[in-house]
Amino acid sequence: MAKGLKCSIEMTPVETQDGLPQFLHSRLAAYAALLTSVLTLVTFGIAIATPPLSGPWCTDSCFSYPYADIAERFPRDYYWMYAAMFQLMVYVVLLACIYDYTVKGKKLYSLLGLCSGLIATTILFVDYFVQVSVIQPSLMAGETDGIALLTQFNAHGAFIALEEVGYLLMSVAFLCLVPVFSGGKLEQAVRCVFASAFALTFLSLVLVSSLYGIQREYRFEVVAISVNWIALIVSGILLSVVFRRSALP
Repeated sequence: MAKGLKCSIEMTPVETQDGLPQFLHSRLAAYAALLTSVLTLVTFGIAIATPPLSGPWCTDSCFSYPYADIAERFPRDYYWMYAAMFQLMVYVVLLACIYDYTVKGKKLYSLLGLCSGLIATTILFVDYFVQVSVIQPSLMAGETDGIALLTQFNAHGAFIALEEVGYLLMSVAFLCLVPVFSGGKLEQAVRCVFASAFALTFLSLVLVSSLYGIQREYRFEVVAISVNWIALIVSGILLSVVFRRSALP
């Protein structure tokens, strides 16, 4: 009788505050982590296949101020932004899942990471949405006033500046999440990826700014995107395994 009661208790799934079994939360987290990794990899691939046609790294057929002739590059040069917007939405889900996964004594760290990530996502999502929904329709309608400041082809314009802020905040979110993962080798690897992403992002800002000053143009932006996206790809794979293991009885 006692043995049967013990077995029954052990097989009862742990429920969360919303009444769902914990393993369902863990599965959602695993899928969100893996999807974040896949979408980031796809976005990265599309972006790499879209070379800059302005600024310091442009070598041929470069656009220059006032960028009134960039309409011909739509939609080819904007595909990666559509992918990035989907990636950002899944990234927020992943942050929420990490907060749910965090043990009670460390919730503050994951909450800070979630808040920083939300701010970063909002900035980047609006930045990309403006490019695909404002810049191109305006150009096609012959409305060119203000385009030079907003377009992605301006190597020191508002688009680049917002990306810099967004990915700086994403790296801050990584730093906030470092204390959350303190378990086995996989969690230690996640800690290392997050800490490295933050360190490399801010180190690159200091280095590029010291070399080029206010004329850094998109040099730091490219480095920041690359570092943060690689961190998302690698950590997404690691976290999917961590969450899958936590779903096991």
